[in-house]
Amino acid sequence: MSTDVGSETSLTQKHRGPRRSSPVLRRIVTLLVIIAAAGLALAARLIPATTSSLSHQTGPEPTYTVTRGDLIVTVTEQGTLESAENTEIKCRVRGRNTIIWVIESGSVVKPGDELVRLDTLAIEDAIAERTKYAHLTRSGAERAKADVARAELAIPEYLKGRYRTQLMTLQKDMAIAQYGQLTAQNMLTHAETMAQRGYVSGLELQEKKFAVTQARLHVGITQRQIKELNDFTKAMELETLQGDLNAARARYAAEAERAQMDAARRDLAKAELEHCMIRAERAGLVIYPRGKRWKRTPDIEEGATVHQDQTLLLMPDLSKMQVRVGMHESVVDHIKPGMTARITIPGQTMAGEVASVAPVTRPAGWWTGNVVKYDAIITLPPISGLKPGMSAEVEIILERHVDVLTIPVTAVVETAQGAFCWVQTAEGTKRRSLELGDSNDNLAEVRTGLQPGEEVVLDVLASVEEAQTLALNPMDEAGMRMSEQQETDHDE
Repeated sequence: MSTDVGSETSLTQKHRGPRRSSPVLRRIVTLLVIIAAAGLALAARLIPATTSSLSHQTGPEPTYTVTRGDLIVTVTEQGTLESAENTEIKCRVRGRNTIIWVIESGSVVKPGDELVRLDTLAIEDAIAERTKYAHLTRSGAERAKADVARAELAIPEYLKGRYRTQLMTLQKDMAIAQYGQLTAQNMLTHAETMAQRGYVSGLELQEKKFAVTQARLHVGITQRQIKELNDFTKAMELETLQGDLNAARARYAAEAERAQMDAARRDLAKAELEHCMIRAERAGLVIYPRGKRWKRTPDIEEGATVHQDQTLLLMPDLSKMQVRVGMHESVVDHIKPGMTARITIPGQTMAGEVASVAPVTRPAGWWTGNVVKYDAIITLPPISGLKPGMSAEVEIILERHVDVLTIPVTAVVETAQGAFCWVQTAEGTKRRSLELGDSNDNLAEVRTGLQPGEEVVLDVLASVEEAQTLALNPMDEAGMRMSEQQETDHDE
């Protein structure tokens, strides 16, 4: 594959711009050449006569023999080698941090080798602070836990302890009151019997009746206290104890959550302290990520500030290399995946293939000269010795015309009336109208107007006066629009 591409592209001359030309562009170039020739002629008239006599000593006009051959239309751009697969080494420390040491780009490392060291002062302060808060909140959580345990024990303690004690006390008072009521009633009955016989006075009888009434009231009060204890006091006390238990549990949950969060912050700070020392997980080449185009220095260097998830280093897979090249907007529509490309790096040339073309342009700015370009990816075969960042010249074959009649572009003059060349014949130099096809920087395809073996004059604007006259004639706008439309239709 590499041999075929080399043989075909040997007919073209490498350059850095797009090689597909248009009639308008060729007319502009022609006018510039004529203006330059006119300036030289004017200068020749102003120089001394001796010099003028030497300038008229010209030889025969250079010519070119029209032949058939292959016409290869290519576009050449400069690109950069990169790996298709990169292991990204990122910053895992939150916030912003400072690089205090970084390995040199292009170093080959082994597993465990130190790559980047970040500043640890702020993290060490955070560890000390978080450790203090973790201990304080853990102490509060333990106190809240003890309060929960006490609140949980308070409910059975009341039901099986204080409540029963109060109930038994009231029941004892009830028994005493009932016994007192019965005794007072018996004494009243006895006093009434004795009063009938005249042994007890009326006053004593009234005292016995009052004692019975007092005993009956005491029994009623005790009964009411027992009912109040069972119906109200017990429920109120249980609700109070249950509320205290719920509040204690909520305080414990809050204190435990706070202690857990402070402990997690402390542990996270300790983990980030370990992340400040970044080591290689595998062997390979280490390079810096590509910096911003407008910056003179890379983003990764000692003293630079980095943030979380920022890519610090890359470890490329050297067995999967590709070329990233910016294609000019004038030719990007002609670049398709699968096209053949020839890549030239210092000391080596290889064949590649267009893998993809970006659908959107690169950001343009003063650092790119406001030139709009689209990234194209060129895949490379596995070749040893390739390294990311190497410059590469990429030549992509846009069209391949086999066995066509070609003529040098310097032998053609584009005018409003069409394309012309001048052929050397036995009667002298004759103008010939041409129908041109595709072209590159060197050759143009001739569809009609010439035959193989004919001799055409090269650099006609410098040697043929008729060519200068035609080229200087104003080109009407209608003719220019027609030529542009024909070129567009041909490209489509």
